[in-house]
Amino acid sequence: MKFVDEASITVEAGGGGHGCVSFRRERFIPFGGPDGGDGGDGGSVYLEADEGLSTLVDFRHKRRFRAQRGQDGMGRERTGRKGEDLVIPVPVGTIVRDAATGEDIGELTYHGQRILVARGGRHGVGNTRFKSSTNRAPRQFTKGEPGEARELALELRLLADVGLVGLPNAGKSTLVRAVSRARPQVADYPFTTLHPHLGVVQLAPHESFIVADIPGIIAGAASGAGLGTRFLRHIARTRLLLHVVDACPVDGHDPAEDIAVIEGELGAHDPRLLETPRWLVVNKLDVLPPRAREARVREIVGAAAWTGPVFGVSAATGMGTEALKRAVWAHLREIQQAV
Repeated sequence: MKFVDEASITVEAGGGGHGCVSFRRERFIPFGGPDGGDGGDGGSVYLEADEGLSTLVDFRHKRRFRAQRGQDGMGRERTGRKGEDLVIPVPVGTIVRDAATGEDIGELTYHGQRILVARGGRHGVGNTRFKSSTNRAPRQFTKGEPGEARELALELRLLADVGLVGLPNAGKSTLVRAVSRARPQVADYPFTTLHPHLGVVQLAPHESFIVADIPGIIAGAASGAGLGTRFLRHIARTRLLLHVVDACPVDGHDPAEDIAVIEGELGAHDPRLLETPRWLVVNKLDVLPPRAREARVREIVGAAAWTGPVFGVSAATGMGTEALKRAVWAHLREIQQAV
């Protein structure tokens, strides 16, 4: 299923019920006085984070949502029933904005969190409210207020612990397949990944983390080239970036130059991304003889002047992936314990 990360919807809260004009009518009580009840408040519209959802695809088919209107007041001082609130489930990580003004309404970051996006209309009051010593038979009442209506822009950012970045065909999708049960498309041509994939890496019971395979970034992506900034924003909240490079690109590219390209695009999109911990993963070492692999990794590290952690792996054969998973889990656990 294609990943849908943006949606536009219209929400409309319920209007308040109108107040009632009524007079008491009973046998032997000719002047019973006013007994019109108030209306009920209109239902409000909420967005609620649901960890069981992962995309906004459902909003392709239904884009208009309306909460229930409040019931009108009735005689015998009976108050109208309040309109039921409408709760719309959305994936965890959804950002909500007012489409007309661009105002940030909120962000849903954990399961069960709710955001009020349209408030229900206030109820009208019945003629009983206007009774006084000088106005014993009031015919005044008020109408219920209309509910709020607004256009919302929804944006889903992937909530992953680890993000994979690198040029197209660096082997990110193969690496996700090697360390998790995710099965992104893999082929020997660029841009086989056209939408993000999430994989759950399970080491042991209660020891797991989520890795996101982000579509390939190319030079100029921060300015809109290739897949542009469409998916760069998905790595904004990852706690660790794995920079995947091809040890021996078939087109003769220098891996050190590829590293510089990705660093430049990350910094151009958001300089704060360069402050996120980044590890270098030199992939596809299986194409080299065993004795030449370590030397090739040292050569790439030296040319790129890389100072962070480095891992040499072969995602295709699984070589080195277990050590990488263990190191990532230990790093994430340290971060969690430090919070």
